[in-house]
Amino acid sequence: MPIHNFDRSVGTMLSSRVAKKYGNAGLPQDTIKVNFKGVAGQSFGAFLASGITFDLQGEANDYVGKGLSGGNIVIRLSPDAKIDSCENSIAGNVIGYGATGGRVYINGLAGERFAIRNSGANFVVEGVGDHCCEYMTGGRVVCLGKTGFNFGAGMTGGFAYVYDELGNFDMRCNLQSIDLESVKDGSSDEIELKDMISDFYSKTHSARAKSILDDWENELPKFVKVFPVEYRKVLGKLVHGDEVNANQKHESV
Repeated sequence: MPIHNFDRSVGTMLSSRVAKKYGNAGLPQDTIKVNFKGVAGQSFGAFLASGITFDLQGEANDYVGKGLSGGNIVIRLSPDAKIDSCENSIAGNVIGYGATGGRVYINGLAGERFAIRNSGANFVVEGVGDHCCEYMTGGRVVCLGKTGFNFGAGMTGGFAYVYDELGNFDMRCNLQSIDLESVKDGSSDEIELKDMISDFYSKTHSARAKSILDDWENELPKFVKVFPVEYRKVLGKLVHGDEVNANQKHESV
């Protein structure tokens, strides 16, 4: 189906019908799949409900997946495109603002404020601008390329994995809000990361994803896990509380 930059908020009326009839649970995955080709206007796939998948060959403007509510959005290059996806923007600013569930896969670069206020959706992208993951409280973000500055400002939940090929990602982060860790071989983090990249590749045929997967043993050490400081504090308190409860039970025996 052709789409143009004056086609705005595509999918919102469809999602309202799904939500009205099926509630928050929506429909099973990929019950409704719509293929687009062209340049989408603002708010493409906004509030997209569970069970709906939008696959766009081309590019999109700002606010893709705003308020995403369980739906899936794929934006990818045309098979005959001659450009390098890692060096070209195909989605605008504020992608996935306030998303609560679903997936967004972008086979190219996105703009600023990517996945801000995300609270449950999963994202894979090949590069982002400034303020990525700002105020994020849940979900996952995988970035397979360069980032802008102020990454993770105000981030209190969820995790991100960043491909730090140049080894300078720490200089682009807001380290008051986040800690940085390596992704250990054989860990649950590695499994999650590889699964997300593999699924991204299956949907987009990304050359960057393929090159990473084909040399996984050597590429894995280049990934950095972004861990929110506040979330770590909460986990620490939970562990401490469990230890106190265990000691109290032991003393009462």
